[in-house]
Amino acid sequence: MKLASLLTPDQIVLDMRTEEHMGAILELVDHLVEVERLSPSLREEVVESLRAREEQVSTGIGYGVAIPHAFSEKLDQVVTVFGRSAKGIDFEALDHCPVHFVVLFLVPKKDYHMHLQTLAAIAKMFTNCEIRKQLAAAECRTEILNILAGKGSRNVA
Repeated sequence: MKLASLLTPDQIVLDMRTEEHMGAILELVDHLVEVERLSPSLREEVVESLRAREEQVSTGIGYGVAIPHAFSEKLDQVVTVFGRSAKGIDFEALDHCPVHFVVLFLVPKKDYHMHLQTLAAIAKMFTNCEIRKQLAAAECRTEILNILAGKGSRNVA
């Protein structure tokens, strides 16, 4: 499954403000609430699930990428948000480098296998240095979606 199929332009944050691990998660969850992709009534449950997951081991996988994720019995479909930080976020990543790309996703508990497939696909995509360079240089949300869809970053019809 391509990450682009889980995102719309309103689920992309071009310039994250925070420089701290849990602050980044809160910023992205609040964005999902703001754009009405996540019910405000689920915010606290989701934040606590993400916090518990991060306490196990950081989801900063290296390469300047973090993939915070959690499950919820109250979701009917996967909810995703992509955030980009030019400054970098201290995500306590495995390689100890700042994170510039955060893909946060929430999965219905019944879709555990989709979670594994999505996590693997995202991790594989972001090991590609060229994709990370294109994402860093992208000037708008549509360009980011095109890159994530495998259509390249420039002059896409």
